[in-house]
Order: sequence, then C-alpha cells, then structure tokens
Amino acid sequence: MARGWESKSVESQQADASEKSDKPHAKMSAEEAAAFREKESLRLARQRVLQQLKASQSERHRKLMEDALAELDERISRLKE
Repeated sequence: MARGWESKSVESQQADASEKSDKPHAKMSAEEAAAFREKESLRLARQRVLQQLKASQSERHRKLMEDALAELDERISRLKE
C-alpha cells in the first residue's frame, strides 16, 4: 500500500515539473543573467556557511563562519539596492 502512495507522489512531482518546464521563460539580458547568477551564488554560499555554522564545534571556526555570514548578508543587501 505504501508503495502505491509513493509512486503517485512521484507521478505528481513529475507532472508538476513538466508543467513548469512548459511555461515560457522571459529572456534575460546578459547583465540580468549575470546578476541572477551572482545572487544565486551568494544565496548558495550563505546556505553552505549556515550549515557549517550549525555543525561547528570550535569557537574559532564558529567566529569565522559568523564573520563570513555577515559579509555574505552585506553583499546580498547591496545587490538588492
């Protein structure tokens, strides 16, 4: 019984993904694409730093991660302006 529910969930996810891919995306200029990539890169870096911060045992490493997080937050806020 559980297998049936699982396969329906997978089918639903695949249907949702194909619907999203069918929608046309607006073309971005080179500048917009570069800005998008930079924002996405910063977002992923922030996520990685947060994970490292949660796993950190050393106080020195924790301080380093907190400083890196502050720097990333500052860079992200500058992009939004």
